[in-house]
Amino acid sequence: MIQHKIIFTGPVGAGKTTAIGSISDTPPIKTDAAASDMTKNKKSTTTVAMDYGIMDIGGGEKIHLYGTPGQERFDFMWDILVTGGIGLILLLDNTRADPFQDMRFFLQSFRKFIDKTGLAIGVTQMDLNNRYCIDDYHIHLKPFNLNPPVFSVDAREKRDVSLLVQSLMYTLDPGLS
Repeated sequence: MIQHKIIFTGPVGAGKTTAIGSISDTPPIKTDAAASDMTKNKKSTTTVAMDYGIMDIGGGEKIHLYGTPGQERFDFMWDILVTGGIGLILLLDNTRADPFQDMRFFLQSFRKFIDKTGLAIGVTQMDLNNRYCIDDYHIHLKPFNLNPPVFSVDAREKRDVSLLVQSLMYTLDPGLS
């Protein structure tokens, strides 16, 4: 059996828990706790350790999906979770005050991992706020010398999240069918 590990990261409320839940073939494991800081203004609970799900991709292959906590105070979990990972999916919330600041922060925080593996970016909430488009994200990626796939995604939609995972897998191995 071949096993892969993909990490989902991004700021609080970007849709990591929801995305993993939408594509996991098993009920996801969540480590949510009541939000006690300014996060509670956005949502009532937040991930404090990780989210975990499994995608069965056939032929005995499975992708283990790990979601990081979005709050920087839980960043000690980030290094633990990326160990053994093959790639990173960065989810960004287009309704946040400065989603490009979020993008810079997470790209810098995970840069060593990204350089050894791969990256795909999903932008959520574009239906609620369209002041920035996908081209804007590509422009803000230029200083990082990165050109990952960037998609608008609805984290609730299996098809959207699956496309994001597939795009990451294709960047890792363009010969995949």
